[in-house]
Amino acid sequence: MDCSKQLRNPQAEEQQIHHSRRSANYKPNIWKYDFLESLNSKFDGECYLIQMQKLIKDVKELFVECKESDVIAKLELIDSIRKLGLNNHFEQEIKATLDAKASVGLENNSNPCISSEGDLYAAALLFKILRQHGYQVSQDIFGRFMDEMGTLKKSSFGNVKGMIELLEASNLAFEGEDILEKAQAFLIASLRDTNTMWDEIDSSISKHVTYALELSSQRRVQWFNVKWHIKACEQNRTNQRYMTTLLELAKLNFNVVQATLQKDLREASKWWYNLGLTKNLDFARDRMVECFMCAVGLAFETDHKSFRTWLTKVINLILIVDDVYDVYGSLEELKHFTRAVERWDLMETEQLPECMKICFQVLYNTTCEIAYEIEEENGWNQVLPHLCKVWADFCKALLVEAEWYNEAYTPSFEEYLSNGYISSSASLIFTHAFFATKHEEGVEDFLHMNEDLVYNISGDTSTPQRSGNFCGRARERRCCFVNPMLHERNECFRRNSSKEHQKHDRQRVEENK
Repeated sequence: MDCSKQLRNPQAEEQQIHHSRRSANYKPNIWKYDFLESLNSKFDGECYLIQMQKLIKDVKELFVECKESDVIAKLELIDSIRKLGLNNHFEQEIKATLDAKASVGLENNSNPCISSEGDLYAAALLFKILRQHGYQVSQDIFGRFMDEMGTLKKSSFGNVKGMIELLEASNLAFEGEDILEKAQAFLIASLRDTNTMWDEIDSSISKHVTYALELSSQRRVQWFNVKWHIKACEQNRTNQRYMTTLLELAKLNFNVVQATLQKDLREASKWWYNLGLTKNLDFARDRMVECFMCAVGLAFETDHKSFRTWLTKVINLILIVDDVYDVYGSLEELKHFTRAVERWDLMETEQLPECMKICFQVLYNTTCEIAYEIEEENGWNQVLPHLCKVWADFCKALLVEAEWYNEAYTPSFEEYLSNGYISSSASLIFTHAFFATKHEEGVEDFLHMNEDLVYNISGDTSTPQRSGNFCGRARERRCCFVNPMLHERNECFRRNSSKEHQKHDRQRVEENK
């Protein structure tokens, strides 16, 4: 009996597969563990919290001191509070003020900000703030500032502050709001000319024009722009009555929040270091700090520590799993891995390479841990099945893309977008973020009350009229957090796989001859 044909050498086979595996050649991690462990701040102390509470009380008194007739002063106070990252300290005061403003003559234009006596700056500021806080307000309030062509009337052209606010307001437009759409195109061109041609324009206003033209505040990550607004307010203290106190609070709050974030980052770094994935999965991205910053972008407030911790872990795992599918695994291995995630069964990974076993083990343990902690902290029930479901959907979507690659198949735009809703990780992140947030109503009540939101997050392309506007704006916000790392993956992979694609293309040409 010839046994030579029956004997297999698994070690040699694994070594052969390993040599054929692709590499994205990611740049090494620039954040050293020892450096992250050394982060420390003197503002992590009780005395600063006591000082903050006193300043918060002083700012709350400013809401009372502002006369009811001085509408613009109150709106500017609310706008400054938001820009300086202080909204969470004054939610009740802001709501009470905006409830009163929204109830006064928005329908019949008798509101002081939008009446014939009001100016462009006041109307645009009111519209922007109401939209930012979820109030219903019509674009029609700007009709009297526009001519028949949809451009700004000459009488308002010299109001640069008003033009800036109208540009910001236009970025909050809903689909079909033609007044704001036309105004935006006109304002971008006009403000560029204003910033380059008007010598007499105030330097501080000029900086705000440049800032607004670079990127709208709606598309910026709020916490990462607080420092810019603090410096801008210092250079332009037009309202000494409240700005001195507000700036003092903003600076102290910034330092206290940064101290909290540094402590959270140290803990996240320790978790990542102890996992040891960087040694066992050397083909994957090591981007713990960047993942943490994504979580900070979603919730920077000090009382959202658990939210940041959970989301940091989830985004880290998204990158690792993404690289398993895009860089490391063979198609057969990826099918086994997907089956393991879908069944949520460790036994399904027996045939996989050790590093893929480790990856699933970490995914399994971390998800179970997050689900348990969410249930304990936020009072949810049966969180794990929901988290398992979105992870399975994510892996199945990645498997589809792996199959496309292996078959050298170019999907149609509709196919790519339909699968991309899931493989982009948006629904995965949103689901974790939803359960990581406390809600007064139960799960069933929330899903019933927010049916449109659920349809959009799940990527229901069969209802475009319901999903188009929200999904577009949701993607705009999400791109600030996740897309830079996905872009890094795509660029590295594109550079290193171009030869493989060319080989596939040549084979397809030969087959079709």
